[in-house]
Amino acid sequence: MRDRAILILCVLIGILAFTAAGLLQPRLTEMASEQYLSLGIAGESRPDAQRRVSLSRIRSIETKKSVLSGQDLSFKYLGDIRTWTGKVGDDVTVGFETAKGQESIEAVVRGQGGFGLRYTDEAEEGAPPMVVLGTALGALRGLLVDYLWIKVTLQKEKGLLYEVMSDANLITALQPRFPEVWSFHGHNMAYNISVMTNTPEERWAWVNAGISLVRDKGVRYNPNSLMLCKELAFWFSHKIDGVADDAHLTYKRQFAREWQYLLGIPPQDYEQRKAWIKSIADAPDTLDGLYAKVPEAKDFVSELETKLAPLPPRYAFAADKRFLLLVGEWASRQSSPYARFLGLRAMSEEAATLVGIFDSTFGDPARARPAGAVMAFLRKRVLIDAYNMDPALMSKYTAATGPLDWRHPAAHALYWARRGTEFGEHRITDDKDIYKVINNDRIEIQAMQALARSGLVQYDPFSGDNVTRLNDARWIKVIDEYFEVLYKKHYDVRGAGGDTFTNFHENFMKQAVRELYRTGDVAGGQAILDKLDRLYGRGSFNENTTYHIPIDEFVRSVTYGEFEMQPEVARSDVYSVLERGFREGLLLDNEQVLKEALEYARGLTRYFREARYNDFVNKFGEGRMKDLIGELDQSIPAVFTKILLDTSQPLLDRLIIFRKAPDEVRALVYDQVRPALELEFKSSRLASSGLVFANLVPEPAGIDAFRRAQAEAAKAKAEAVKQENRSDAERK
Repeated sequence: MRDRAILILCVLIGILAFTAAGLLQPRLTEMASEQYLSLGIAGESRPDAQRRVSLSRIRSIETKKSVLSGQDLSFKYLGDIRTWTGKVGDDVTVGFETAKGQESIEAVVRGQGGFGLRYTDEAEEGAPPMVVLGTALGALRGLLVDYLWIKVTLQKEKGLLYEVMSDANLITALQPRFPEVWSFHGHNMAYNISVMTNTPEERWAWVNAGISLVRDKGVRYNPNSLMLCKELAFWFSHKIDGVADDAHLTYKRQFAREWQYLLGIPPQDYEQRKAWIKSIADAPDTLDGLYAKVPEAKDFVSELETKLAPLPPRYAFAADKRFLLLVGEWASRQSSPYARFLGLRAMSEEAATLVGIFDSTFGDPARARPAGAVMAFLRKRVLIDAYNMDPALMSKYTAATGPLDWRHPAAHALYWARRGTEFGEHRITDDKDIYKVINNDRIEIQAMQALARSGLVQYDPFSGDNVTRLNDARWIKVIDEYFEVLYKKHYDVRGAGGDTFTNFHENFMKQAVRELYRTGDVAGGQAILDKLDRLYGRGSFNENTTYHIPIDEFVRSVTYGEFEMQPEVARSDVYSVLERGFREGLLLDNEQVLKEALEYARGLTRYFREARYNDFVNKFGEGRMKDLIGELDQSIPAVFTKILLDTSQPLLDRLIIFRKAPDEVRALVYDQVRPALELEFKSSRLASSGLVFANLVPEPAGIDAFRRAQAEAAKAKAEAVKQENRSDAERK
């Protein structure tokens, strides 16, 4: 009887404690949030009646009446997805979460503030609210966290995904070094909430917010967490680079635009790319360090600050993401053919002034050295501060693997998977958890495969087109070598171990044979075919003659049926055939090879355009195969550009290829490749031999008519997009 009484008493205490935790939670959420909105309540008898609402609990805010003058106010809410901008004194309707559910009030904005700390002689004085909150709760913290986990689990089962947000925020405040809560919170935003939105742009905002939460905050608190790094790598690979999401085309465009603004267009040559990313890694950490390393940078920054001073604060110079994106957009505009075709101009007088300032500073050829040093410094600081990415690791991984293009999501998947291996794998000491290491390694080698299939990125942020992504054969050798590393690494692991990677390796290398054969590298393809025969054919335990056949017969057997099962094979095939056609057909005067390549590319594009694949559209009205068909449409200029800018080939050979190409093909790429080729020509021995660049790369016949046609097409496309957006708005 006594034991039963004690048991009942413990249960009652537990119930009371959980009830107290539930009652405390709203106030604790308020305390954990650093910012609140101060509101004057409409209809209250006392004119000074106010209410403080934590920004993390606001679900909606709508301005009913704006005042003409007052202090400007701006804040983010709903998981930092949406932004409200207005003035103190505005009449608003605010919807927010309370302990009893959703509440909506009409109020006047009085201001914005933070929950501060009063004087105390405790050691945690001045610490972040997160730390103070955990210290104040003491032993009750674990109990409250248990209550919150139960609550968010029940909310998730009921589909109350938005309501989960604030509670998950509080759990991260109470247990910042618990990786699982960051993973849960980020996945909820990127996968669950994102699919509940109505537009691709909203969906991207949630996906990006989920990734940013884990990358920028979660990994900072848990730098050695293999799980968080693996989750990030998977999200980049599956959510952004994959095709399962209806909005994946939007994700790829937005991602490529952001990273092109941040880092610019990387050099195509691998050695130059390694030097390019290393220059960012080696940049000074501070402005003082920059001035010591490049003295003229001080005058450059001083002039920049002086010229920017008359503009609003949002244009001020600072080593932050905001300013770097401004410069990056300006730089992308300078190299954009579409910006020239459309005659894009700044949308306001302020923006026009900003463009003029950047033209006279970053765009001044005489100041290339300080401008380049400042850009490298800005990029390093933004990568570290805003993206929690280490430029030194980015440089290290580029040198150790292959030509990473950071506009491609798979490059980020590789970065985070490899970072997890380097800093988190040593913490996996239990044999039953070895699957976590294997899964992370799988994601890394799959990221390499994605880069082999589509790692060469071409993108004009102002075109509105999808991102053009070409296969990059430079990754074939990287994957072949890394497979051997992983096979040896996991050879002794129970349950197949290294053999879990053999199917991947065999299938990838089969496609590599086809790709190399199509580009004309028959010897390279044959070498891989011989290796396949040694590993998986006559040299395997299960001896067979699958790979002991002529290479042309093997390529036909591999290609047959692949277009329907794996449409990306069509893209790889077209690019490979065109590359061989341009190289052999023009450089070696084999007109038949070029003719067959062009016919093959156009025929396959026609096949996909007329096939049933193009009938499938997603919920946003975009064809699921639109990116493939669009890339096939652009295959000729894309591959021709790739060949002309490939610095691993002799410059003279590339200039000859350009000269011999038909005028209609040269016109497609002339404006895009001319600046890069001219810059390379000036630093080559050809320039000192008396040759004139304009004679080697002349304007194609009819280029003016082509430019006019392109401008008209671009304007028509822009108008169509505007009309489509207008129609969408009317439907809503």
